Amino acid sequence: MSIIVLIPLSAVVWTSMEDGLGGFWHAVTRPEAWSSLKLTIVASLLVAFINLIMGTATAWLLVRDKLPGRAVLDTLIDLPFALPTIVAGLALLSIYGTNSPVGLNLAYARSGVVVALLFVTLPFVVRTVQPVLLELDREMEEAAASLGASPTKIFLRIILPNIVPAMAAGTALAFARAMSEFGSTVLISGNLPFKTQVASVHIFNQLESDNVTGAAAVATVLLLVSLAVLLGLDLLQRWAARRG
Repeated sequence: MSIIVLIPLSAVVWTSMEDGLGGFWHAVTRPEAWSSLKLTIVASLLVAFINLIMGTATAWLLVRDKLPGRAVLDTLIDLPFALPTIVAGLALLSIYGTNSPVGLNLAYARSGVVVALLFVTLPFVVRTVQPVLLELDREMEEAAASLGASPTKIFLRIILPNIVPAMAAGTALAFARAMSEFGSTVLISGNLPFKTQVASVHIFNQLESDNVTGAAAVATVLLLVSLAVLLGLDLLQRWAARRG
């Protein structure tokens, strides 16, 4: 754990402080860096929220509904895990680029960044909620229904409290992945400063310009934001588990 995670992350934070707190603050508040950070954080929050809703709904479809072709859909859900992200970016650019066969041009736009992040984070909520739904005791729901509880009340009082921890865990993973994504966004975004440049691409550009301290400073901000969100969702998960 120390060799693979803690020491490298500590080295990044240490490097970001080479010029002191003033240098760190200057590096992350430069217009180009600040713009890329804002885009990354806002897009990641939006993607995490969409995944929370749609991922839970997809997991419900796969477990509770007799959907035609469900086995195929269940297999396709894992495709973003197996597909190299640069290939995903090329595929999205081919479909939603300037010569889009479906007539939808998202290239070099912030909407294209969001779509790319949605593609690579699709499986996280689905794969965390799905096993919980599979293991959920259906007898509790049947007993509540026999006592006159409506489907909405059964969902809110029995099902939802049991799946909230899994929903929180999947949302946290989706957010963290979106914050760090590079390959799928670099092509469709066009890497336009102040418009579509995400933080990971900005970090790469700073490294190419030999500005290691500035790159480490932006990376440290991403690290701190991700840790804060993960900690908050973990606390929510623990609270929901105690309530359950």
